[in-house]
Amino acid sequence: MTFSDRRRRFRAVLDGDACVFPASVFDPISTRIAEDIGYEVGMFAGSVASMTVLGAPDLIVLTLTEFTDQIRRMTRASSLPLLVDADHGYGNALSVMRTVQELEAAGVAALTIEDTALPKAFADEPTRLLTLEEGLGKIRAALRSRVDPSLAIVARTSAFALGRLEEGVARVRAYDEAGADALFLASASSKAQIEAVRMVSQLPIICGVEGELLERKVMGALGIRIALQGHQPYLATIQVVHQTLTALRAGVAMNDLQNMPSDALVKEATRSAAYDRATKDFLPWGSSQSGSTLIKKEPA
Repeated sequence: MTFSDRRRRFRAVLDGDACVFPASVFDPISTRIAEDIGYEVGMFAGSVASMTVLGAPDLIVLTLTEFTDQIRRMTRASSLPLLVDADHGYGNALSVMRTVQELEAAGVAALTIEDTALPKAFADEPTRLLTLEEGLGKIRAALRSRVDPSLAIVARTSAFALGRLEEGVARVRAYDEAGADALFLASASSKAQIEAVRMVSQLPIICGVEGELLERKVMGALGIRIALQGHQPYLATIQVVHQTLTALRAGVAMNDLQNMPSDALVKEATRSAAYDRATKDFLPWGSSQSGSTLIKKEPA
């Protein structure tokens, strides 16, 4: 499946009439598992990327190169359409252009660009929005720099997280008019907020599952097409690794460990059967299938 095919599958979700819960993924194995289970979309968040790649909190210390490298590993291993959190675009509007180019080449189906002032400046307030003009410039730069028109550019605003409904609606209107493909409403949690947005834009909405926005049918009726449930899969790995190492350190026998995967699950997640076939086809062993038998020798 080509990257464009994945992007068309993602847009089919945006163009549909139902709300889907994406799989929070973070590496090749988790992305494959999500695809095998049947998730329509994967989500790779900036916070999860920082923890996975650096073992660090979400303080915008991850670089674009590190982020993109991990995404390439994930898109190589699975054809699951991937939505990624590109934060502030790693700089100004020109940096956003570079970010879109790199992430498009890495195979993402969609990316979000937000209007929060990041990284946090010296002695700055906890959360500060860019001016509307600067945020709008970033969305326009993102749209101009993509090559594949099926790549979805998602405009993300934190205005609702700050309780600024009127400002959030104004930003939504501007991002819609600029040509954004979808909206990400960070921390929007009420029907009233979504209904206010619907008064000025019919773009598909992405948000979190919180507040009044809990039931998938209700969210679907409001125009919410993707609703994030959090990033429990990665957090669960921290707990399981800690438990397993603690148990081994304490002398628990390997056969008595909890939460161990079956051999079948490991083989499926690592695509063992495909590697076995390739080994049989290209690396046969034994005297009857030695490499010399695969090469036609010229007569003496």
